[in-house]
Amino acid sequence: MEHEITLIVNGTAMRTTVPARRLLSDCLRHDLGLTGTHVGCEHGVCGCCTVLLDGEPVRSCLTFAVTVDGHEITTVEGLAPEGGLSPVQRAFAECHGLQCGFCTPGFLCTVTAFLRDNPTPTDEEVLEGISGNLCRCTGYQNIVKAVHRAAELRAEEA
Repeated sequence: MEHEITLIVNGTAMRTTVPARRLLSDCLRHDLGLTGTHVGCEHGVCGCCTVLLDGEPVRSCLTFAVTVDGHEITTVEGLAPEGGLSPVQRAFAECHGLQCGFCTPGFLCTVTAFLRDNPTPTDEEVLEGISGNLCRCTGYQNIVKAVHRAAELRAEEA
């Protein structure tokens, strides 16, 4: 059975028709063409598919699209103003917090919400904040540096 849903994605209302079992990650990627959301493990373990649902990080590979009808979704494509980078994106680039980049969209969404709630985290808090996202390339040192740099950039903008 197909369901018509409306999602506010990156500030824009989008309507689409999906089967009841369509995952949000598949809806974003295949129905709406937003391929920045990556799918890794498809079990909610790796965090690659993390998006913001009403501002909170969620695993889009575990979320049925029909359950978020009418809600606001922010993907990696919506983290920054048109033509620019968010402080978190800038920090990841400056601090080399990515290598292959596959996990990066999930980290960027997670860290965006984390820093909103904890603008001056300690190293331990950063490690806890990113613990739900896995990276197979970086060793995490530069990701931690990037989170701290993003906190600095956010403070400068405020």
